[in-house]
Formats: sequence, C-alpha cells, structure tokens
Amino acid sequence: MVVLNKIYTRTGDKGDTALGDGTRVAKHSARVEAYGTADELNAFVGVARLEAEGETDTALARIQNDLFDLGADLCRPGMEKDAEAEYPPLRMAQSQVDRLEGEIDVMNGVLEPLRSFVLPGGSKLAAHLHVCRTVARRAERLAVDLAGQEDVNPAAVTYLNRLSDWFFVAARVANDNGKADVLWIPGANR
Repeated sequence: MVVLNKIYTRTGDKGDTALGDGTRVAKHSARVEAYGTADELNAFVGVARLEAEGETDTALARIQNDLFDLGADLCRPGMEKDAEAEYPPLRMAQSQVDRLEGEIDVMNGVLEPLRSFVLPGGSKLAAHLHVCRTVARRAERLAVDLAGQEDVNPAAVTYLNRLSDWFFVAARVANDNGKADVLWIPGANR
C-alpha cells in the first residue's frame, strides 16, 4: 500500500532522487530517464482516454496501470537481489506482453492490410494514440539504452516494444478500422 501524506520532501532539491531500493542517483540518470518517460507516456494515455469509449477506454485504463507497474520495475535496480528484498519488487511479467499481443491480434483482425505508411492523424483519438506510440518508442529506446548499462527486466523492454505496436493498431481502428487512415504519398510535394 502506498501512503502519500506529504507531496514535497525537499530531498531532491540538489538534483538527485531515490530509486525503489533507496539508492540515490542523479535525476538525469538513464534509469530515471527511462521510468520518467514511461510516466510521461502514462499522461499521454490519460489524454487519449478523453476521446476513447467502451473497450478502447477499458484497454487504455489497463495500460495505464501497466505503465505504473513498468515504472515500479524500472525504478528498482538489481534484479539479481530481488530474492533478498524485504518486499518482492514489482516486475513486468510475460502475461502483460501476452495480453497486448492478444489485443493486437483481435484489433488487427478487422483491418485491411496496409498498402502505404500511415501518417499520424485522422480522428482525434487516432492522433492521440499516435503520440502515445511515439512516446512509447522513446521509452523503449531509453530502456534499451539502460539495459546496455545496467540490469533491466527483459519483459519491461518487450512490453514497451509491443505497446507501441498496440497504439499503432488501435489508432488504425480509431480511424474507422483503417478506412480513414491518412496515408503517406511518397514525393507528393516535390
């Protein structure tokens, strides 16, 4: 259970912050960049939900919760020490990746194959989902960079990769099942 009765602590006033294991690092560290971008993505998902309804909104709510799980995972270094921790750290699981893949397969089942690249846009919801897609890709790049320097749960990186695919397919569904996609016309303005 998380209890936050005081929002400001003044402990980060000199440019450092505490990770999930209590280690203090610079606020611009690779780990903080990775989980901070996951948090930024979560905010963009919240904006997308303003336009979403029904199952799409429900799926986006699940994704928001997953993104908090992801942040908890990324802010806790040292997976090799998980068994020694007083409380088992929250880690992303393959089941979360599998759920995304299943949802992608269902959404993709109603779409015609692409014959061109899709430009971000179309409906308001699709445009928001494309922003989410690009921020998810940035979060993935940062997580991959972090994994090159420190121990990172592979399921966290895989989740971000699949999540950006989810946003792409969901954006196409939001564009009248792809019928209202804005397609790239190579060299159109030469």
